[in-house]
Amino acid sequence: MSYYDLLERTAKEFNSIVCMGADPVIEKIPLKQGSVEERIASFYEEIIEACKTEDALPGAIKPNYAFYAQHGFEGLHALKKVCEKVKEERIPLIIDLKRGDIGKTSTAYAKEAFSFWEGDAVTISPYMGTDSVMPFVNETTGKEKGVYVLNRTSNPGAVDFQDIEAGGKKNFEWVSESILKWGASAEGNVGAVVGATSMNELEAIARKYTESKQQVPLLIPGVGAQGGSANEVVEALKRAKYSLGIVRINSSAGINYAYEKEKTDDFAGAAARAIKELNQEIGL
Repeated sequence: MSYYDLLERTAKEFNSIVCMGADPVIEKIPLKQGSVEERIASFYEEIIEACKTEDALPGAIKPNYAFYAQHGFEGLHALKKVCEKVKEERIPLIIDLKRGDIGKTSTAYAKEAFSFWEGDAVTISPYMGTDSVMPFVNETTGKEKGVYVLNRTSNPGAVDFQDIEAGGKKNFEWVSESILKWGASAEGNVGAVVGATSMNELEAIARKYTESKQQVPLLIPGVGAQGGSANEVVEALKRAKYSLGIVRINSSAGINYAYEKEKTDDFAGAAARAIKELNQEIGL
């Protein structure tokens, strides 16, 4: 068993490698009645139900912890409800925490992600090195659980550190090599976050993983509101001969708030239609 297997299976089951980022912006949630907890939980429950009705369930859902935690316990209670709904539908659940600390602290964070939130995968930072990363990896060994390591991110500031050269390679290239090393003990469970806004780097990283013969799931943010193109991502992955079944292409605002673009009150239906459109662009 490995996270690789879970991704491949659910990509076929839902006929989708779209990852819906579940990032609640309370001002944009059109449900105005009830508490913050009720509004956030209902918003995503209605979107997931609409996706079921429209046969448009995504290949993964990725709640970003900070969007919930900013609202205190109400937000965290909402996150728990969203996680439970995702698990109920058997959709891979990626907890976007971006954690990374000294060993004992990483162990505690890993237990939070996998045991309390019941995530199938978690995002982590590689900055503090092996003893920070391995507690997360160890929690996945022999399970259909995954760890996504920040490799080459989609934000403009990524160049500040990730593109610095050392020893003839850029920092993100060294991280790619470390991801392969960390994944050796739990192959198929250690993946990489690579942004859709840096297409040359995306293709180079994908090619490196292909040539390694190691199974490295890719989580690709930056599509939609950040300007990345799903079609370009897929073309780059095909050139690198990458298995699309272990890739998840993430869109958050473009799906969550698609109703604004459509100028409709049917926020749930608009989100389902946005997933369908992204699936068509991907052409799986």
